[in-house]
Amino acid sequence: MGKKRVLFFVEAMGGGVFTYITNLANGLSNDFDVYVAYATRPQTPKNYKEYFNKNVHLIKVKNFRRKISFKDVKAFFEMKKICRLVKPDIIHLHSSKAGILGRWAFNGGMIPSFYTPHGYSFLMTNIGSKKLKLYRTLERISANRNCTTISCSSGENEETKKITNKALYVDNGINIEKIDKVIEHTEKKKNKKPVIFTIGRISLQKDPVLFNRIAEYFKNLRFVWIGDGKLRSKLTSPNIEIIGWKNEREVLKLANCYDVFLLTSKWEGLPMSLLEAMYLKKICVASNVIGNNNVINGNNGFLCNNLDDYINVITKLVDNGIPDELLENAKNDIVQHYNSNVMTEKYAEIYRKALDKK
Repeated sequence: MGKKRVLFFVEAMGGGVFTYITNLANGLSNDFDVYVAYATRPQTPKNYKEYFNKNVHLIKVKNFRRKISFKDVKAFFEMKKICRLVKPDIIHLHSSKAGILGRWAFNGGMIPSFYTPHGYSFLMTNIGSKKLKLYRTLERISANRNCTTISCSSGENEETKKITNKALYVDNGINIEKIDKVIEHTEKKKNKKPVIFTIGRISLQKDPVLFNRIAEYFKNLRFVWIGDGKLRSKLTSPNIEIIGWKNEREVLKLANCYDVFLLTSKWEGLPMSLLEAMYLKKICVASNVIGNNNVINGNNGFLCNNLDDYINVITKLVDNGIPDELLENAKNDIVQHYNSNVMTEKYAEIYRKALDKK
């Protein structure tokens, strides 16, 4: 008897979601026949196909678009066509667009279906109240379909349970073996003063305005933003260096040379960049929002609510040094809980239980 087929639909295959999808697809490919139906984003690596194991099947969805448009109707029928061709045993929808369309295209009756939001759209703070209400309504109505939501953090799961009782959660995890291979020959620099960095798209979600204000306060420190985006003009402080988009290996090598990971996000799911920084034993200073606050606590990093909090924490780190105990605790948390092997096995268990019930 052949392997059971798992079909992912991923509209937002960029940034942390891309890392998550490659880790999960590759990890599952030993026990399942994995298909990934996807669309790319500007930050998706140009050689993205090389990140997947050769036994993972990639299918590009021509009509996936980030914004709501008439293309969504075409995407809906394209998803149904792909499903007919693949004949999956499990369907797993990733991010809001694929989640909404997929739950109406497939009602989970004949094929067990799952949905992972990777950060709910209705938690965004960069859109108007009418759009937020629309997104929440769409999620609430779609949650009535026969599909189980698997959140990527306990905080996201709490939001899910406000919408539906068909709710599970599996924490994001990173591929620590892959990271080890990248950094084993990377020499750590000993910086005279802490270098503060972040990773991601320069967008309202990541709050570059707040990042800039922090940099302006600490004029004698170097700040680095690995990534790019439409709001790069908001990073005006002369001590900020914008590196631009780099591939995964280059990002890890750069991050390994810096000291403090600063995450000023307005909202999150459970950011892969935060998990990677913790494993690299970087002190993490993050915004107190869902996702971040499910991982960071007083024993492995710092949470901040406002500009004053960030200034106080960074001042203490500069004056007193970076506490080794927090770095060790952060890395241990990743090894024991937030790694892709643990994540993959939990998903495989969920899929197998669904197939047994079927």
